[in-house]
Amino acid sequence: MDHFPSQAAGSALLLVSHHLCPYVQRAAIALAEKGVTFERVNIDLADKPRWFLEISPLGKVPLLAVCNSDGSRDVLFESSVICEYLEETRDGRRLHPADPLMRARHRGWMEVGSSILSDLWVYETTQDRAQLDAKRQVLASKFATIEMELKSGPYFAGADFSLVDAVFAPIFRYFDVFDAIADNGIFAGLPRVQAWRKALSERPSVKAAVGPDYADRLMAFLRRHDAVLLHQPSFSAA
Repeated sequence: MDHFPSQAAGSALLLVSHHLCPYVQRAAIALAEKGVTFERVNIDLADKPRWFLEISPLGKVPLLAVCNSDGSRDVLFESSVICEYLEETRDGRRLHPADPLMRARHRGWMEVGSSILSDLWVYETTQDRAQLDAKRQVLASKFATIEMELKSGPYFAGADFSLVDAVFAPIFRYFDVFDAIADNGIFAGLPRVQAWRKALSERPSVKAAVGPDYADRLMAFLRRHDAVLLHQPSFSAA
């Protein structure tokens, strides 16, 4: 595709995406939770189209193209910005607490989620077993901290699904694939985190945020990087 994709008549939003990107999933989940109709186009991040590079200041997905009433388009970038825009401009389910203090705390926990994604990038791509083990311990420590923050569930803040949940759902999805390779032990002794993970996996918006071939694509990605994770014995047996 050598030009910006066209939007169907009456379609106000176009999500520029990649099959595996967890940040795209955040935006897709938020759009679904808001009940907003949108189109989605996937690009190859290993061979980024010229039109994409012209409108993406950081060369990253997601982008959200907003079609204006006069036919012009504005492009938003960065998943957190897109999610906040949807919260401010679209009716439907509130994804942030109404209380300013709690809203600020939620934004802080969203940043924790982003830090975990940075850890996961190393965890899933490293070819060094010592580095894998070190990152496993970092991830286990962060989820142990989250365990103390969680209360009755089923979601981060209780009964109401929030943007924090939209951030963490793609994180847990990684482990659906990782756990099929070996027992990583990261969630051992964390019953609230485990219950939260299960609740998010059953949410329709979370299920719909990726294609049916997600697991196969992630496994292919791990093989291309010759990730040591693929050869990691179960933690419980280590």
